[in-house]
Amino acid sequence: MIARINGTLIYKSVNHVIVDAHGIGYRIFIPLTTFYELPETNRSVTLNIHTYVKQDAISLFGFNTDKEKDIFQLMISVTGIGPRLAMNILSGISAEELIRAVSKGNLNRLVSIPGVGKKMAGRMILELKDKVIKISPEDEISRIDDGMDENEQVREDALSALINLGYKSNKAGSTLDKIISDLPEPVTLDVLLKTSLKILAG
Repeated sequence: MIARINGTLIYKSVNHVIVDAHGIGYRIFIPLTTFYELPETNRSVTLNIHTYVKQDAISLFGFNTDKEKDIFQLMISVTGIGPRLAMNILSGISAEELIRAVSKGNLNRLVSIPGVGKKMAGRMILELKDKVIKISPEDEISRIDDGMDENEQVREDALSALINLGYKSNKAGSTLDKIISDLPEPVTLDVLLKTSLKILAG
C-alpha cells in the first residue's frame, strides 16, 4: 500500500495532480487546501497518500500534511461519507477548523460546508468527537478554539477584504486560518491583512 510519494509534479489542477516518481506517473486526488500549497510544475513534491482500494479501481488521495490525511481517514470511517465527499469537505474547511468544529459539537459550522447536511453533521460529531482528540490533544484544540473566538470578527473582516480584492474565498480563508493558528496572541486586522497578502502574493 502506498503511504507517501515523492517525485516531480508534472501536472496539477484543483482536484488532482500527476506526480512522476521513478518514471511512473501517479494520478493523485487532492483537496483545495493541498492544491494551494503545491509548488510549480516540474518541481519536487511530497504528498502523504491514502490508498483507496475497491473491486474495480485503486485510487490515490494525497495531502500536504499528516493531519489532513488523518482527518480524511477518520471521515471515510463515518457512515455515508466516501472518499470524494471527504475531499469536498476538506476543500471547504481547514483540518484545524474541522477538528475544532467536531470536538466542540459545532453543528452550524459543519452544515455550512458544501455537501454536509444536518444529519451528516450530527453523525460526524457523534462518531468522530472522541477520535479527533487523538489527532489534536485537548489543550491544542482549546488553544486554537480560544484564539479563534477572540479573532473571529477580525478574521471575517479580513476575509471580506480579501474577497473584495479578488481572492477566492477558500484560498483566503485557509490562509487566514493558518496565520491565526500559528500566532499565540490575538491579531489585529492590520497585521492579519498584511501577513495574508504577503503569503497570497507569494
